[in-house]
Amino acid sequence: MKTEFTFGVDYYPEHWPRERLDRDVTLMKEIGIEIVRMGEFSWSKFEPEEGRFEFQWLDHVIERLGENGIYTIVGTPTAAPPAWMIEKYPEILPVDSTGKRMGFGGRHHDCQSNAVYRSYVRKLVTAMAEHYDKNQYVVGWQIDNELGNSHEELCMCDSCRKSFQVWLENKYGKIESLNHAWGTAFWSQTYDCFEQIPAPKTTPNMHNPSLLLDWKRFCSDLVIDFAQEQVRILRKQCPHQFITHNCMGMHTKSNYFKLAEKLDFVSNDQYPTGYYLEGEEPPAKLAANLNFIKGLKQKNFWMMELQAGATGGPLIGRMPKPGQMKLWTMQSVAHGADTVVYFRWRTCPFGAETYWHGILPHNGIPGRRYGELKDTISYMKEIMHEIRGITTYSEAAILFDYEQLWAFQIQPLNPELSYEKQIMKYYEMLWDKKVSADFVKFEDDWERYKFVAAPLVLLMDPLRAKRMEKFVRKGGTLLLTMRSRVKDEGNVCFTEGNLPFMLEELTGLVVTDYDCLIDGEKVGVCWKNNSRSLAASKWVDIVETKGAVTLAEFSDGWYRGAPAITCNQYVDGRVYYVATEPEAALQEKLAEEIISTCALTQYGMSDVGIEIVKREGRRKDFLFVMNHRNEKREYTLKQGWRPVNGRKTKKKAWRPTRQGFTGKNTGNRRKGKSGKLGGASRFKPISRFSQTKRGLCFRNIRHR
Repeated sequence: MKTEFTFGVDYYPEHWPRERLDRDVTLMKEIGIEIVRMGEFSWSKFEPEEGRFEFQWLDHVIERLGENGIYTIVGTPTAAPPAWMIEKYPEILPVDSTGKRMGFGGRHHDCQSNAVYRSYVRKLVTAMAEHYDKNQYVVGWQIDNELGNSHEELCMCDSCRKSFQVWLENKYGKIESLNHAWGTAFWSQTYDCFEQIPAPKTTPNMHNPSLLLDWKRFCSDLVIDFAQEQVRILRKQCPHQFITHNCMGMHTKSNYFKLAEKLDFVSNDQYPTGYYLEGEEPPAKLAANLNFIKGLKQKNFWMMELQAGATGGPLIGRMPKPGQMKLWTMQSVAHGADTVVYFRWRTCPFGAETYWHGILPHNGIPGRRYGELKDTISYMKEIMHEIRGITTYSEAAILFDYEQLWAFQIQPLNPELSYEKQIMKYYEMLWDKKVSADFVKFEDDWERYKFVAAPLVLLMDPLRAKRMEKFVRKGGTLLLTMRSRVKDEGNVCFTEGNLPFMLEELTGLVVTDYDCLIDGEKVGVCWKNNSRSLAASKWVDIVETKGAVTLAEFSDGWYRGAPAITCNQYVDGRVYYVATEPEAALQEKLAEEIISTCALTQYGMSDVGIEIVKREGRRKDFLFVMNHRNEKREYTLKQGWRPVNGRKTKKKAWRPTRQGFTGKNTGNRRKGKSGKLGGASRFKPISRFSQTKRGLCFRNIRHR
């Protein structure tokens, strides 16, 4: 059985006449497709009536594709329970926060705690596993589809409420412990037993934030349990087939780190032009989503859905511009995708996604996008075979913690303050300077990183604080921000000691007061002894230093002269504390300070709009250079990098004639005499590049 794949497509044969299959197979072979994902919304086809399973319709498609060298991933169709099941058991339908039961239609019209629904899921997945475990053309499974992507906060029916109560009892043991942890003395919310605790339906006022945080934890755990039950069935029956799930970048409802634990690898869905009229996602956000997905298991991943046409439902988004699909493909591969699967093969003429476009239009006739992907696949295939197993390497990381995310969703403090945006701010700070950054969780090994940014770590227990202290003690550089260690893990404020709680020695400061800046208010900040006033917004921590050095101070307001950014030496490492949210110019100053102090490697220097990413192996390195602008951009690289293919003019601008471009490095590592990179290292550019098209790739073969 084939185990390595480069390019694939999401295919829905149930939407088309059977006689169309041969034409689709021919076109797939022509474009270079090696694998398809099918079946993830086809429960009514697999089980048209209770207990009667039909697989022949898909068997025929799998066999025809397989005979032509195209393999299959089967999706478990549990995201779309059929009408006959809902008619018989309407209690499967979810209940919203107002207590209203939702109707049949759409997808994920199910309660994942419902015992009846779970029994049907087990029967279906077992039947599918038994049928496909020996199929030579079926190589793997996708669990459900985009778990957590339909309900508001999942279901709030009686079944979920009872499951929540059991979850709480398992966590706290005694109701007295819960009352203490939640502070239920407030507003007379003390509970006599776990059976009294509600699901957080709409109330006349506000819910207890501790209840809300535990509800979010419970909902996440429920999703994970739902997925893992399917994993257990498939793992037992189909041990030689891989299991994955298509995540959605930095999706907020389920803890993807926990979800990923039982998967062989993680997959991602990405739609760079955004949804409907939202507008295109910034390139740094796209890059961050990809690095985040890689960080879930600290290994390479698959793109299971990469945009191949305009998104659309009631409204239509932007169609990919010429060259953009090649750019998104290269960006995915650059950040660790070993396989790229495009959504979808052909645009469906009916249903909720009538205008969610695929590679082929409604009429099935190949057009511009088909031709562009054909060229992209032809160009990238060789690179992807060479690059398989080689991953990205970073000296910096961003801490992402779902607990902090949920706590700020419950109480954002400032309507403009967002955990996700803070995470992106510090990722983009490095991305703009061509510094690669991974995403890590508290439990990961941080020791290999020079620098870790941990924005808005509001909640923290002693073990997590100790992990931070250990990282800094051993020479790491840590960045903390306002609102650090304000609450315990129960979402209750600390009442003893100074803020950031129990981190005074580590940060070299205490927070004596704070202020919330609303309605877009900004405050001036001066960097070191420079009189030029830069800007910050959203929040101000009033800081008193206890050993930390002030790098920037507030220049106006009643906090004039107070430290805005500090740095504290602690044993062999250091801690930066950012007492506000820096605006662009201040953020750039901070980036330059950190890059220089930590000697972080920059992969090049360039105009705005150029992204540079490195995948590093034992003998070969690949450097991807991507132009996110529709205009010529210039950049310089260290010497030694050479293109994988293309044409070079010595000492002159490189103008690729194709949409994408790739190169290699011969291993010549002589130090240059001019140009500055990363504060500490110096380099001589091999040339100055001028790039109008979307992507280039360079290769370096190291000789040891």
